[in-house]
Parts: sequence; C-alpha cells; structure tokens
Amino acid sequence: MIFNKETAKKTAEVLLQINAIKLQPKEPFTWASGWKSPIYCDNRIVLSYPLIRNYIRETLAREIEELYGKPDVIAGVATGAIGIGALVADYLNLPFVYVRPEAKKHGRQNQVEGHIEKGQTVVVVEDLISTGKSSLNAVAALKEAEVNIKGMVAIFSYGFDVAEKNFKDANIELHTLGNYENLLEQALDTNYITKAEQDILAQWNANPSEWNAN
Repeated sequence: MIFNKETAKKTAEVLLQINAIKLQPKEPFTWASGWKSPIYCDNRIVLSYPLIRNYIRETLAREIEELYGKPDVIAGVATGAIGIGALVADYLNLPFVYVRPEAKKHGRQNQVEGHIEKGQTVVVVEDLISTGKSSLNAVAALKEAEVNIKGMVAIFSYGFDVAEKNFKDANIELHTLGNYENLLEQALDTNYITKAEQDILAQWNANPSEWNAN
C-alpha cells in the first residue's frame, strides 16, 4: 500500500530522473530469475544524489512516525536497504541494525548485525519489493530475535499479486513510497513513455513470469 498518491508520483519522478528506474518495453532486461522485464529498478543509486537521498530519507522517516510513532530500532534489509535504512535511523535518532540473507558462516555467525534486544519494537526498511520473499526472510530472522515487528516500509514496489499474498500470509504490514501503477502514470504524464508503451508495461505487470516482449 502506498502512503499517498502525491508521494507516489513524486517518488516516481525522482527515481526516473536519476535512472534508478529504467523502462525499456522494447528492449527488456533479464532478471536473475530469468524473467524478461521492461523495467529495472536499482534504488541504491539514490545514495549518490544528496537532494533525492534526503527526500527519500525524510519522507520514510515522517511516514514511519505517523504510522507507528518512534520504534525502538530501525532494521535495514541487506544489502540494498542498509544505506537508506541507516539514514532513516539517523534522522530519527534511533539505533540501527541490518539483516543478512543468511547467517555468516564464521565469527559470531550473526544474521542480524548490530545490537537488538528481546521485546524491542522494530520497523523494517527495504529498498524494493518484488515477490517479498527476501524481505520476509529478514522479518523471520528478526522474529527469531524475539522482537516486535511493527511493519515494513519500502521505497518502491512492483505491485505483484504474489507479494501482496506473501505479506498477508506473514501478517506483516507493508507501506511504500511508490509503486508500479503510479510510476506508469508519472512516466506517461512526463512523456517518458507513450500510451502504447504504457499498455505493454501494464501487460508485463499482470503476468511477469510469462511475459514476452514479442
């Protein structure tokens, strides 16, 4: 669920502006999963642009406070959300931890890096939601630490039905600054794409695993 439409459109605008999101319906990308995709999103690029980085940081922080008040800890999902999660925690003057995809094989063998205590309230920060699998893996690791997960916030979501189902099944509330639907609206409004390209992009989103550019 997006925080609000105005924020979603503004987020789409800035992500397109710095090429954190690229739309190529005629020359699709190939994801690691093997899916052909007319969109590629790398929100880590946000960290290289101070004005946009600050907009993302402050908007996420404000929305966290409005939704949950101040939690005890902000947790970022490695690796994409470590940077932005730490910035949000700093802005809110809160402790920060991050969650690895799996526990280290050496040393203290941590999966959650940083200091966290049983019973603390935590809001999880993510950069991008696709199916939600890796994000919810991080939530599971935090639950093993016996903390109270208030919810998850993210910069952008592709808006897949499978992600909505996965978060619902896990009973985790998700809010995002932007999503695919509002991205397409903003891209069309600013002539980044044509109406025909918008239709192609919408078809992909409805069935991404089977979509073919031809």
